[in-house]
Amino acid sequence: MLKHWTLLACALLAPTAALDVASAQEGESLPHSGTDINNIESLQRGARNYVNYCSGCHSMKYVRYNRMAADLKIPEADLKALMVEPDAKAFDTITNSMPADSQTWFGKQPPDLSLIARARGGPDYIYAFLKGFYVDKTRIWGVNNTVLPGAAMPDVVAGLQGLQKPVYKSEKDDGSSNLVLTGVEALTPGTLKPEEYDQFARDTANFLDYASEPVKAKRQSMGIFVTLFLLVFFVFALMLKREYWKDVH
Repeated sequence: MLKHWTLLACALLAPTAALDVASAQEGESLPHSGTDINNIESLQRGARNYVNYCSGCHSMKYVRYNRMAADLKIPEADLKALMVEPDAKAFDTITNSMPADSQTWFGKQPPDLSLIARARGGPDYIYAFLKGFYVDKTRIWGVNNTVLPGAAMPDVVAGLQGLQKPVYKSEKDDGSSNLVLTGVEALTPGTLKPEEYDQFARDTANFLDYASEPVKAKRQSMGIFVTLFLLVFFVFALMLKREYWKDVH
């Protein structure tokens, strides 16, 4: 009996453990965002952040206003303030206000953010990206990013976070020394304190994680009940098997 339970536990836990190891290996250099897809207040703040700082360039063509309002418990009166286009309807998807020729402004079309969290491996990437801008006079917008070097995006959150400068260290390679970017540090203060900006980046990453899979919270909670059902079903199946085979054994 103990052997059966041990095998069941290994079967249930092995995929989760493998996923955790894979995630750690893929994002080991990224700071942990600490997002919580069940934190409605954080998601609401993240939606506000997206509208105020991202929606001018980035659309979310797979997310509808009314679905977002229902999931995030946003009142209808407040939802209107979050609509990017003044004539948008509640059932519309979220667009941006960029003209069709905006590619010439940045060298490429600003990407849609509906699936950005899934495309980049999770909210940790977005969190690190929002905290990774630094001054780089060689770039057209005067900034670069530690997470996405050569990013065409200007630092739209510089007013909140302040400017940052790069930190390099010298590393030897085949006898020659090279400067390697190791991080950033504050250069000028922003309107938000560091801990307040951390929360801003966390809320934004949390909202974009929700947008990439609106059913994620329900899927995770349902998974608990499915696992419990399988455990109970296994017990009854094992008892039935022993009843059928008792005369054989």
